[in-house]
Amino acid sequence: MKTLIFRGLIVMGILTMISTQMWAQEKKGARLEYKEKSMELGTLYTDELKPVSTEIEFTNDGDEPLIITTARGCCGTRIKAYPREPIIPGEKAFIEIEFRLAPRPHNINRTISVMSNDERGMRVFRITGEVAERGS
Repeated sequence: MKTLIFRGLIVMGILTMISTQMWAQEKKGARLEYKEKSMELGTLYTDELKPVSTEIEFTNDGDEPLIITTARGCCGTRIKAYPREPIIPGEKAFIEIEFRLAPRPHNINRTISVMSNDERGMRVFRITGEVAERGS
């Protein structure tokens, strides 16, 4: 009888541990996931430069509302708009940005940093490319 009770307690303990681990894995919290990991602008030429204006798409891939506290751009990148209201799980949203490029040959390396209630911390989006003179 003692052996059966002991085995029953072990089985119950194992089942409790498994169900606790499964619950912990299922709970994600809020998760900001960019549609694309980065944006490659390619080669832009100094004689055709104009302001770059684009939207960065992302989704709340978690199971709790995503709340963005700040969105910042580096190197003169202007954040035109970002969602101020909570983004429900599964919902898409956009960050609108704009920046100008110097009319000289150089590499483009911009970052957009977003702080939110995503437990992984700040989420960074990169924009890369190159400005070249025509014929180079």
